[in-house]
Amino acid sequence: MISISKRWRIRQTPNRRSPQLQRDSFPTAAQWTAPMIPKPYRQMHDQFPEYMQAYEAFAAAAAKSGPLDAKSVALTKLAISIGAGLEGGTHSHARKALEAGCLPDELRHVAMLSAPTIGFPTMMRARMWVEDVLTKAAAKESTETQQP
Repeated sequence: MISISKRWRIRQTPNRRSPQLQRDSFPTAAQWTAPMIPKPYRQMHDQFPEYMQAYEAFAAAAAKSGPLDAKSVALTKLAISIGAGLEGGTHSHARKALEAGCLPDELRHVAMLSAPTIGFPTMMRARMWVEDVLTKAAAKESTETQQP
């Protein structure tokens, strides 16, 4: 069985308080924070650890299977979630894209690029999902910078 925690590294990015996940890394359960990982996902991990480790190994292998860097992978997964109309997936991949070092405007651009394919109203819905994440991330960063 592949041990995911041994393959992931977290490094601090310049001018950001949140860690950036590198391409060959995946957070261990100890590195998860409640706002980052939804409770149902953590519960699934607790109830079915081998299943979830296999799922995460599959996802990590898919991410590493080609030439895309971490930011490109994150933006691609965000686009796929938007195209599929997955609110939870869009929220999750928007958070992961920020952690991979993507800028808020890059996430907004991905949402806006979807309009010709999925339609303007559907793009607006997806853009709201992205803005949900960006608003929460900005509030969290503001709170962290105010703490001594």
